[in-house]
Amino acid sequence: MFRYLMPKSIKPPFARYSHGVEVPAGKRLILCAGQVAITANDDIPEGVEEQTELCFKNIAAVLAEAGLGLKDVVRINAYVTDRAYLKPYMAVRDRTFADPAPASTLMIVGGFARPEFKVEVEVIAAG
Repeated sequence: MFRYLMPKSIKPPFARYSHGVEVPAGKRLILCAGQVAITANDDIPEGVEEQTELCFKNIAAVLAEAGLGLKDVVRINAYVTDRAYLKPYMAVRDRTFADPAPASTLMIVGGFARPEFKVEVEVIAAG
């Protein structure tokens, strides 16, 4: 079982995430590369929520290859290309992950490899 770290001596998280997650000895770690919103057929949705959902769907497929799922995610690093995309991204993240939530970082960046991408998400999972 993971131990979710929320020290009382520091400010609580700004949103629904944990400050840290302790992974017990003996667990495998899966480091998932950043996933963007593109299907196997090269389709890219326009909306930020749809792009975020596809990022997490692609991550779920990577984790499934290792016999894990989104419930095993302990760390999320997410990147969006505009401040306006923070709320739509967080809405999808919050409905995708149950409490206690993984540790998480969300950053605004200048762009990705292709201009139509608005969101990129990478995770670490343990199982």
